Formats: sequence, structure tokens, C-alpha cells
Amino acid sequence: MTEYLIKFDDEWISPHLTEPDFVEAGLRVRELRQEMQEAGVLVFTGGLDTEAPVFSVDASSGAPVFTDGPFAETKEHLGGICVVDVADEEAARHWAGKVAVACGWPQEVHLFRRRTGA
Repeated sequence: MTEYLIKFDDEWISPHLTEPDFVEAGLRVRELRQEMQEAGVLVFTGGLDTEAPVFSVDASSGAPVFTDGPFAETKEHLGGICVVDVADEEAARHWAGKVAVACGWPQEVHLFRRRTGA
């Protein structure tokens, strides 16, 4: 099997969505998560807490140095992810399409590097 990351950035969510829209999306995503578990393809899924503190860590000096605050170099900020373990790209596209429909906003799909060794 092959692992794919399905993700969205917060900026891709329409600013016109209402609280009831988010509740409906949550129900659809919950149903889809159950479907993915039953199909045996779901590794992990979750959205990020935008209210929680964010910090970065840099160990390039040899010791970890922690700094408060997000330091994204782009306007996009990760909003949520889903990791699936599927047979091929066609299956990844299938599940990514279902995620996009359930959420109601665009998704981006990335193939994880193949692991080598133990």
C-alpha cells in the first residue's frame, strides 16, 4: 500500500460559510471518516486548532531552540490533514474527491516518500 497526504489550507475555506455550514460539513466528514475506517484506508485525519499556541523549534545549532509563534513563509496555513494508505494514485484520487465533497472546499494530495530500511 502507499500513503498519501490529503490536506487543505485555511485560506481555501470560503469566508461566506456559516456556522450551520460548518456543522453540516462536520457531519459529512464524520460519516466519511467511518467509511474510510471500514474500507481500511484511513491512517489519520484531523483539523488544526487555530486558537492553540504555535511554536517552532530549530536544532541547526546542535541544541533545540524553541520560539513562540507561527513562522510560515507563505500566506497559506495548514488547516487540516488526512493520511490514507491506498493501493495507488487512482485510489488516492477517489478518497481525496470524497474528502473535498465532504468538507466543501479544495484539497491537495501529496505522495509520501517511500521508506527505505527499517
